Amino acid sequence: MGLSQIARGYDYLLLDLDGCVWVGEEPTADAPRAVSALREAGKRLCFVTNDARHSTEEFVRKLWRLGFQASLEEVVTVGGALQHRLAVRGGGSAFVIGSAAIHRHVADAGLRIVNGSEFASRADVVVLAGHDRFDYAELRVATQAALRGADVLAAGRDATFPMPDGPWPGTGAIVAAVEYASGRTALSVGKPEAWLYRTAIDRLGDGRALVVGDRVDADLAGAAAAHLDAALVLTGASTRAEAEAAKDPAPVAVADTLADLVLDGRATAG
Repeated sequence: MGLSQIARGYDYLLLDLDGCVWVGEEPTADAPRAVSALREAGKRLCFVTNDARHSTEEFVRKLWRLGFQASLEEVVTVGGALQHRLAVRGGGSAFVIGSAAIHRHVADAGLRIVNGSEFASRADVVVLAGHDRFDYAELRVATQAALRGADVLAAGRDATFPMPDGPWPGTGAIVAAVEYASGRTALSVGKPEAWLYRTAIDRLGDGRALVVGDRVDADLAGAAAAHLDAALVLTGASTRAEAEAAKDPAPVAVADTLADLVLDGRATAG
């Protein structure tokens, strides 16, 4: 099957993972076929995610497991953007709330991680990212460090992410707790900031890009921050009413699924 008129109009596509390419451990309907059709048509691809729980390698393995072809260079994670921002900031000590992958990114940026030490609440920077074992002790130390003047850096502000049994709390829920307790505002590097998309554009080179995501507040707003067109699919967080009501900017298209958006005869113009 060929590509839709919308997909034909772009040189490459930046595809959100959670809620667009997959939900939990299942691809969205016909998504592997849609991605294959894009490749066969010569479109360049990048998979972009605010999910801070996993490494780039883990995302690549999951893509292959669910029927997608992907390389390491085609996956841009919020952890990578976080590492870049911390490296620009410079060294020092860090208290990290996040997965093992986020801990590695922080260490690779040249910071000394002080979790579990007597210096944790006096860290120079607090790093906030969603992970499955977040607890009150982490919230307490992060709050104390922030109140003592630590920089606060967040991997994103997504309140939830889509799962088969309903939304799960995202990084934004942890960020909100620390901000509320400390009275500080975290600097976010994830969507809707432009960092992820700019990293992807740097890798892909010149050309016209389309962002495809499932959230008005993250994907559409992040694309706008990076001065890119965006389309929304309805397999994740945002409803059709929310997608069609979005203005300034409006999505260039709204579709039920990624496949409906990019395969010929199935797209709905926005």
